[in-house]
Amino acid sequence: MRRSFWAWGWEERLPDEAARGALGHQVSAALGVAPPEARPLPTVDQAVARVPAPTVAPPRAIADLCDSSPEARLRHAYGRAYRDLVRGFGCDFSAAPDFVCLPRSEEDVSRALDACAHAGIAVAPYGGGTSVVGGVEAGGRGRPACSLDLSRLSRVLEVDDVSRAARIQAGALGPDLEAQLRPHGLTLRHFPQSFEFSTLGGWIATRAGGHFATLFTRIDELVESVRMITPAGVWATRRLPSSGAGPSPDRLALGSEGILGVVTEAWVRLHPHPRFRASANVSFSDVLAGARAARAIAQSGLHPANCRLLDPTEALLNGVGDQAVLLLAFESSDHPLEPWMSRALAIAADAGGACPRGPSYRDAGEKAREGESARWREAFFAAPYLQSALVPLGIIADTFETACTWDRFEDLHARVRADMTDGLRRVCGAGTLTCRFTHVYPDGPAPYFTFLGPARRGSELSQWAELKAAASEAVLGAGGTITHHHAVGRTHRPWYDRERPEPFAAALRAAKRQLDPAGILNPGVLVD
Repeated sequence: MRRSFWAWGWEERLPDEAARGALGHQVSAALGVAPPEARPLPTVDQAVARVPAPTVAPPRAIADLCDSSPEARLRHAYGRAYRDLVRGFGCDFSAAPDFVCLPRSEEDVSRALDACAHAGIAVAPYGGGTSVVGGVEAGGRGRPACSLDLSRLSRVLEVDDVSRAARIQAGALGPDLEAQLRPHGLTLRHFPQSFEFSTLGGWIATRAGGHFATLFTRIDELVESVRMITPAGVWATRRLPSSGAGPSPDRLALGSEGILGVVTEAWVRLHPHPRFRASANVSFSDVLAGARAARAIAQSGLHPANCRLLDPTEALLNGVGDQAVLLLAFESSDHPLEPWMSRALAIAADAGGACPRGPSYRDAGEKAREGESARWREAFFAAPYLQSALVPLGIIADTFETACTWDRFEDLHARVRADMTDGLRRVCGAGTLTCRFTHVYPDGPAPYFTFLGPARRGSELSQWAELKAAASEAVLGAGGTITHHHAVGRTHRPWYDRERPEPFAAALRAAKRQLDPAGILNPGVLVD
């Protein structure tokens, strides 16, 4: 199959014309507006014809690694945020880099950074291109730009079966990484929604969150050491289970979003494949009751693999009922899970939850019972395709996520709902907002919001910007973080500047100057 040049994922899996028409009628009915008129999808030939000419050629020292073709450049212009989809659908590739560099080794990466620094060319590291915050957008800023594609660095280099760890190159995509670990009976167990198209290096650079709700929720917990090539030299940390030796260099590399160096490989902690699984769906009369149950379970020490709360609209759209639903799951490679699930269901029942179908248990090799959980899982991975399909239908569809302490959740939820409902009515004339929990911690949840509204043709980006600003102000004003797992990039930068302490910002700028003295790495991300 072939990756779409403008939409999410595989071209063949994007809903066809009939499916897009049906989707348009479904969404228009939900929003109470007339069915939208669908526009035809763009072709690669149309897009190639619109790519501006490059402003510079690749430096001679790395010309053998580079591709300046229009198609290579347009395919590295954007991530896959709503704003990127709209521009790609309209064949606006004004942010295309001047060339794409594809290193085959760390030496090639170092050579590329040296050459670009001497030529004053900005460099944006590029993994799978799934950023939803403008994190890989190199061009269109009045400065020559290179997209540094790490896809050739994609191997599992070493597996330590004794310590359950592996040394893996940063360009390894999620499925390829797991396929190379499978013969060892091990898994990284990190499955973000972008899993199929995102890379280990991207996960580290953005401090990505995975699918699981507790314990190893983020790539942070899975990193043993990081190796990074900076313009000032090699950044390589010692492989350790833990250390108290001063501030952690790995912690500075995690979330650095390509401004300090290029992650080339890492040692990561692995897990045996789970043998035992348990799952159950618990319904609640309202989302706040479900949140109280999620909090009690998060604070119980049971550590479910999934503790995902869906509000009634989210549940309805995902085909798992018309009430608030808490999706519970446990996994283990070592022991059966009946006591853990039984206790979690008792806690949920104390908060008013009902589980009429009861839990489902299975051992390795047994087929899972199909039901609401399976339907939700299918909808979860199909959602990015549906977002892309809504663009030609003139529907704004986007998400934003945060994290807050439990004592602030109800106020945050109320403020976001009020501000975004007002914003959708004011900006779009109609709209809907849903909420779910992606992760839960003993001290707070990670609420994830989705909004839909009709767009005015030609005004999609200005409408989206107004809604994004309203959401960000509401989240920050209610005590949440501007992002829980989507990174800062360029989109969240104004609110990130307000969230972080200024002395830390000054220290980060100083680190940037020391490691990247020519200021070529991902300019505009995290710091100026």
